[in-house]
Amino acid sequence: MSKILIVEDDTEIAILEKDYLEINGFETEIMVDGNQALAVLQKGGYDLVLLDLMLPGQNGYDICRQIRDKIDIPILMVTARTESADIIRGLGLGADDYIAKPFDPAELVARVKSHLNRYERLTGSAKGCKDDTIIIGDLKILPKSWIVYKGKTEIKLPNREFELLLFLAENPNTVFSKEQLFEKIWGFDYTGDSATVTVHMNRIREKIEDDPTNPKVIETIWGAGYRLKA
Repeated sequence: MSKILIVEDDTEIAILEKDYLEINGFETEIMVDGNQALAVLQKGGYDLVLLDLMLPGQNGYDICRQIRDKIDIPILMVTARTESADIIRGLGLGADDYIAKPFDPAELVARVKSHLNRYERLTGSAKGCKDDTIIIGDLKILPKSWIVYKGKTEIKLPNREFELLLFLAENPNTVFSKEQLFEKIWGFDYTGDSATVTVHMNRIREKIEDDPTNPKVIETIWGAGYRLKA
């Protein structure tokens, strides 16, 4: 049974999320304080976190920033702040998705299931199988283990970033528009737009490029899109 941490200081919303998730077979725990949530998340033990932005203690942005490179679980932001700048900021810090308040509880459950299934496919589909390693310069991608190395250093990539990098690596020297990448990685049913691709691409470059301001692995083809050069 998947265990989900609900970080939400609005009692009614937290209970609504808890009830619908438990009806659908998930184990849940509610925390209302950002500092407390950060402490337990860093210890591990959860499969997904629903993270409100406006919290006492530490806000959702701060929590996401501090846990993203330490734990590999889906982070879904649940927020009443739906301005593009707020959404892009959350995605830029490593959130996998966002759900706007007020929300349809059935949609929330569907999003949770979708992200857990995606995560399981990426991390657990090939236990005991040999990886078909992709090597690009000093970059090594192990698709079935969901691991990336730059030289001898392991690079932590959340699932969306990994999927985006892997897709480009499996289709080298091919230009894809932001719209094509968005449809491939996020799908038609995702509430967002192609600006999401730019945010995630910048995060990937910060981790794999020697100089993110002058990328050599993932090139920007102005007016066309992105290309992984191999």
